[in-house]
Amino acid sequence: MTHTESVVQTDNHNMKLHQAPFEMIKSGEKTIELRLYDEKRRQIKVGDKIVFTNTLNGETLEKTAVKLHRFDSFEELYKSLPLLKCGYTANDIDNAKPSDMEQYYSAEEQKKYGVIGIELC
Repeated sequence: MTHTESVVQTDNHNMKLHQAPFEMIKSGEKTIELRLYDEKRRQIKVGDKIVFTNTLNGETLEKTAVKLHRFDSFEELYKSLPLLKCGYTANDIDNAKPSDMEQYYSAEEQKKYGVIGIELC
């Protein structure tokens, strides 16, 4: 009898993060990273590794993409995903709004590409 194993190919992806979200992912408080669903993010598959780099000090952290949540807009995403897992805290959750993401991605970019919540473990 022959024994075969199938090897699932996973890719590594690199993303930069500011200090606060980096620390929240590191501590496990933030488990969903929000991004534009552009060409770079379209390459991500469940099981892929993502290496986050802290833009302040260069520290790195590796996580695995366990689920991909795709939406047409952050407005839809904010209605569907638990924002406390997306980087908001109990102190600022009441003021969370989709337009918060416009500091990173313009409304035009969001409309062109759509958005994604990358669930991590």
